[in-house]
Amino acid sequence: MMERVDTLMQRALSENVFPGGVLLVSKEDSLVFVKAYGYANIFSKRKMTRATVFDLASLTKPLTTTLAIMRLIQQCKLDLEQNLGAVLPQFKKTDKEHIRIKELLCHNAGLPDYRPYYKTLCELPSGVRKDSLRDLLVKEFLLFPPGGRVLYSDLGFMILEWIAESLSARRFDHFVSEEIYRPIGLSPDAGRGLFFVDFALKPCKESFAATELCPWRNILLEGTVHDENAYVVGGIAGHAGLFGTADDIHRLLSELLASFHGYSLVDLFPKALMQTFFERQGDKGRPLGFDCPSWPDASCGKFFSERSVGHLGFTGTSFWMDLDRSIIVILLTNRVHPSRNNTKIKAFRPKLHDTVMETIKICNFSKTYS
Repeated sequence: MMERVDTLMQRALSENVFPGGVLLVSKEDSLVFVKAYGYANIFSKRKMTRATVFDLASLTKPLTTTLAIMRLIQQCKLDLEQNLGAVLPQFKKTDKEHIRIKELLCHNAGLPDYRPYYKTLCELPSGVRKDSLRDLLVKEFLLFPPGGRVLYSDLGFMILEWIAESLSARRFDHFVSEEIYRPIGLSPDAGRGLFFVDFALKPCKESFAATELCPWRNILLEGTVHDENAYVVGGIAGHAGLFGTADDIHRLLSELLASFHGYSLVDLFPKALMQTFFERQGDKGRPLGFDCPSWPDASCGKFFSERSVGHLGFTGTSFWMDLDRSIIVILLTNRVHPSRNNTKIKAFRPKLHDTVMETIKICNFSKTYS
């Protein structure tokens, strides 16, 4: 049974690791555990439910931007070995001209990890901010030669979003929704799904997990993207901005896992392409667009196999997928509610994943525990 896992989640609430969360565990495409805990909003005392929508933060990178690049490769519009200058002419005759697409995906393009572009962009009219951001990306200097040191970078995925829009001739969120989410029933027009909050449209009526009392915006964020650089360009970005539920993420990951093993009924991506993206690039490299266990301090603990992929989100979100055992663990929390200074989740994540994996090892599940 999953009593130890449930006890650990309850203890996390009492120790203020996060105000609330949803944990979902599956094995071989069957749910073995899913449960909501705590509060979605500590001020209104609104409880977390399985239907609560989370700001997924950097889960946007693997679950949106990486998949958009995969679709462009599948459509023969892009190649992993192409240079940035050949795809976006704006980068010609810059120090970033010879960065390869695969280096952007693997975070070894030499780009800085982060820049507070929003401080400059917020002074501009909203209609010119995205173009102004892209001008700043072109002018940004590399810290290292491309292809060498790995430095996790938001900037690389801002550039990948730009590539996706340029080659698809569609707005980034529309391209991903139409090409990837809709075929598996995850687009907003299907009544559910993964989505970006477009500030130009009417506010969403979904039940969101609150995030931070933002000192910059001076408001409690709820249904508004937490990441400042994504916020300032309207909420749609390649590095952050995706929203969704644990079940939505599970639906997508299950399809990716099925494609990886070659038994997908939807054929979202070819098996060979999925295997290419899930494979580590070199001995110490990352998979393309995803993260992998980095022991001894991996957030997925010590029991996930070498062939596992996952990712973390700053707001307190994560997923890990063991490719060999077909195990998926999704933990969505609002750990930044009401302040990002709460970092207790860093020590909690490996404990939780170890407990889940130990429990799965000794149990033979025939039903979902929730």
